[in-house]
Amino acid sequence: MLPQTLPTEAHLIAPDTFLVPTLAVDPSGGGVFAANSMVIRGAEPMIVDTGCSLLRDEWLATAFSVVDPADVRWVFISHDDHDHIGNLETVLDLCPQATLVGNWAMTARLMGDLELPVHRMRWLDQGDVLDVGDRTVQLVRPPLFDSPATRGLFDPTTGVLWAVDTFGALVQGDVLEADDADPDLWAGSFDAMNTWNTPWLEWVDEARFAAHVATTASLPLQAVASAHGPILRGDRIADAFDRTLALAARPVQPTPGQDLLDALLAAFAPAAA
Repeated sequence: MLPQTLPTEAHLIAPDTFLVPTLAVDPSGGGVFAANSMVIRGAEPMIVDTGCSLLRDEWLATAFSVVDPADVRWVFISHDDHDHIGNLETVLDLCPQATLVGNWAMTARLMGDLELPVHRMRWLDQGDVLDVGDRTVQLVRPPLFDSPATRGLFDPTTGVLWAVDTFGALVQGDVLEADDADPDLWAGSFDAMNTWNTPWLEWVDEARFAAHVATTASLPLQAVASAHGPILRGDRIADAFDRTLALAARPVQPTPGQDLLDALLAAFAPAAA
C-alpha cells in the first residue's frame, strides 16, 4: 500500500541548506503528513537523514538535485527509525567519499538488520562537534525523541536546527513553511503528533524536562526544520517550544485504532471488479 504523495522539490531553508520533503496525504482527509530530510551544501556537503525506502527514486532525485553524490562528504543519521534510514545503503553506495555519522546506540540497535560500514563511520554524541570544512556543526539531544539513539543537529553558521521528530504537525497541501500552514490544522495536530511518538512525556518531571528543552530553545535559532512538520521561523519557534513544554506530565492522547485501520484498508483497496 503506497501512500499518495504530493510532488515536491528541494526547499531552501537558509544559505546552502535545503529541506528534502516527502509529503503524504492522509487518506482520512485529515491533512498532509511530512517525512523530511535535509541537505547542507557547504564546503563538505552533508546529507541529514535518508528518507523512506518506499519512495526511494523520488527521494534520491530531490536530494541529488542540490548536491552531486560524488561531492557528499558526510551522511548524518539522527536515529534508527525506518523513515530516517530508508535509503541509507543506497546513499552510501552513491556517495563513496562520505563518512557516516552515527553513534554507538544506533549501531547496536541496527546490528543484524542493516550492515553499517563501521570502517566509514564516526561515532558522535550530544555535545560533540563536527568540522565540515566551512562550518562546525553541533550534535544536540532534541526536545522529543522516540529512540535512545536520537541526536539532532545545530548549524551555528545559519542558525538552523534539525529537530528530528520534534514539532511534528499536519499541514494542508504542499505547505513547507509554518507561516503558510492552516493555523487550526497545525495547532490541532501538534499535541497528538508530539505525544504519540513520546508517551514517556506523561511521566516526566516538569522542571527537569524544562531544563532539557532549554538546551535547544536557548540556541540562537533562525529556523527549525523537522522530519514531520513545516519549517519554523520567528515567533513560531518560541511558540513551538512553549507548546512542547506544555505537554509535560499530561496524559497522552490515545493512538488510532481499528477504525483508522478500516479506513486505510478501504482507501487503498483495489476497485471492485
